[in-house]
Amino acid sequence: MMNKSFLKGKTVTVFGLGLHGGGIGTVKFLATQEVKKIIVTDLKSKNQLRPSLQQLADIKNIEYVLGQHRKEDFIQTDMVIKTPVISWNNKYIKIALKNNVVVETDSSLFFQLCKIPIIGVTGSKGKTSVATMISDILRATGKKVVSVGISQISVLDKLLETEKAEWVVFELSSWRLSALKKIKRSPHISIITNIFPDHLNYYKNMEEYIADKKNIFLYQNSQDWLIYNEDNQLVKEMVKEADSKLIAFSLYKKGQFISVFKEKDFAYLNNGIDEKKIIQFSKINIKEKHNQANLLAVIGAVYAAGIPLSLIKKAVRKIKKIPDRLELVKEIKGVKYYNDSTATIPEAVQVALRSFSEKIILITGGTDKNLNFDNLAKDIIEKTKGVIFLKGTATDKLILSIKKILQEKDKEFEVVDTMDKAVELASRIADKGDVVLLSPGAASFGLFNNEFHRGAKFREAVKKLNTFIF
Repeated sequence: MMNKSFLKGKTVTVFGLGLHGGGIGTVKFLATQEVKKIIVTDLKSKNQLRPSLQQLADIKNIEYVLGQHRKEDFIQTDMVIKTPVISWNNKYIKIALKNNVVVETDSSLFFQLCKIPIIGVTGSKGKTSVATMISDILRATGKKVVSVGISQISVLDKLLETEKAEWVVFELSSWRLSALKKIKRSPHISIITNIFPDHLNYYKNMEEYIADKKNIFLYQNSQDWLIYNEDNQLVKEMVKEADSKLIAFSLYKKGQFISVFKEKDFAYLNNGIDEKKIIQFSKINIKEKHNQANLLAVIGAVYAAGIPLSLIKKAVRKIKKIPDRLELVKEIKGVKYYNDSTATIPEAVQVALRSFSEKIILITGGTDKNLNFDNLAKDIIEKTKGVIFLKGTATDKLILSIKKILQEKDKEFEVVDTMDKAVELASRIADKGDVVLLSPGAASFGLFNNEFHRGAKFREAVKKLNTFIF
C-alpha cells in the first residue's frame, strides 16, 4: 500500500482542474501532503475556471498553466494526476509515461492510500442513486461512512475523513475504473447496476467500455462480494469472470442462489437457505421499476457489508429520492414538472417515459455521445403528447430518426437553446393532468456545464413559470 509520505517534497502536475469538484479535491489533498510544488494545467482560461480558482485561493505553492499545456510540465515533474475523463492515449500522458513519470488518477491514489473497506458502485445508469442509498442506509444503521465521487462529491480530499470511518462508498465511472487496472485493485464490495451503450464518443466500441467496467471486480478474491443485475444480459456475461462471492438482484424471483428479488409488491432476500421479506415497495412510494431494481441492489450491498436484516428493514423505510432523477419539481395548474436531467443515454429516457400513465410533454436532446436513437424515437412517437428539443448534435440525430419513422422529411420541430424557452414552450402545450418531463438522453455540454447544471436550470425555469402571462 502506498504511503502518503511518498508525496512529500515532490512536484506534482494536476492535469485538468475543471469545474466539477474533482480537480479541486485533488489540489486540496496535495496541499496537505507537503509537496514541493503543484502545477495545475487546464485548457480552459482563468475566467472560465474562476469558480474553481476561487476555492483554491488560499493555497500558495501552485503554478497555474491555463489556456494551454506545456510538455515540460509532464517531464519535469514527479507525478501526473490526470482528471479521469482524459484518455490514457492522450499525447501528454504518453509524454509523461515515456519519461518514466508516474501517472495516477484520483481513484487510483485513493485506493492505494485508503485503509478501510471500499464499496464501489458502477453501471451505465443508477450508480449515483445506489451509492447514495447505500451511504444513507449504512449511516442509519450506525456506521461511519465516507461518500466519495458520488454525483459531484470530490475524491482525494476525503481521505482524511476515512481515518475515523468504517466504510467508503465510492461511485466509480468507467474512467475512474480504468485506473484500477493499473494498480490491480477492486473494491471489497462491488455493485454493477446495469450496462447499456454509453460514452461511445470516448470509447472505440462497447468492448472497450465494458472492459473498463470489469475492473470493478477483476481484482476481487473469494472473500470479496459482487452484487450484479441478473436482468441485464451484458452484466450476466461480464460476471462469469468474477472470483468473488455473488449476489444477484432481479425484478423476478430467482433460484436457490443468493439473491435479492421482487415478488408482487415486496423485496425479498434469499440468503441461500431462507427467503426473508424486506420491504413493501408501495409503503415507501417506490413504484418505478428501475428504482425498485436500484433498491434491490442496495439491499444486496448492505447485506454483504454485514448489516443485520432487522436494521436493513428499518433503514430502507427512510429512503429518500435523489435530485435530478425523476424529481418532482412542482405542480402548477394541475401540470407536474419532473426533472430527470441525469438521463444521459436514450435507454434512460425510455425508462422515464414508461414511468408515467399521464400524457407527457418531453424536453429532450443535447450533445451526442455516438449513441443510437432509433428506439427512443419510436417511444417518443408512441408515448408523448409533444416534444421540445434542446439544441445539440444528439438532437439532430434524434430528429432524423423520428422523421424516418414518420416518413415526413419536412416536418418541423421546436429546437431551443435555453432551458427557460424549453420550459415555457412545454408549459404552453400542457393541460391539466399532463406531465412535463426533462429527460435529455444526451450529454449536456454546449448549453450547460454538466447534467446537474442542466437540472438546476430546469428547476429555476419551472419556478419562474408563475410570472408568465398566458
